[in-house]
Amino acid sequence: MGVKVEEEVKKFILPNQDRVEIKLEDYKGKWIVLYFYPKDNTSGCTTEALEFTKLKREFDNELAVIIGVSKDSPRKHKNFIKKHEIGIELLSDENLEVINGYGLWKLKKMYGREYHGTERTTLLIDPHFKIVYKWEKVKPKGHAEKVLEKIREFNR
Repeated sequence: MGVKVEEEVKKFILPNQDRVEIKLEDYKGKWIVLYFYPKDNTSGCTTEALEFTKLKREFDNELAVIIGVSKDSPRKHKNFIKKHEIGIELLSDENLEVINGYGLWKLKKMYGREYHGTERTTLLIDPHFKIVYKWEKVKPKGHAEKVLEKIREFNR
């Protein structure tokens, strides 16, 4: 069962790329761009992370934080960040607790093969922890700009 717009977000604590426990509640009063992605160092995931990094200052100006979540380990996140000079927070959900809790661990198909993986999804969470917008089955190219534009709409 996935999360829906207008719901209060399910709060969690996960380690970041430096193994520091990050609480979603620490971001009270800010917009939160919570994006779930399949795997570090794949082309789509790299594109998405780099586009969010490129626009980070603009997100900061809108009082928004960007948080990426995947099942990769903190060590993999750290290497991914270093290799591509990514400037956003990446959280590790190795046990799939949050990804499953948000209903994003799905059966996928590629080249006739079925497997389970994270469905690329972005949630826009307002400063009071309510989900105000949800992008599903995200196409990475140009996505960060769409998210920024949506925050600007809400901030007008």
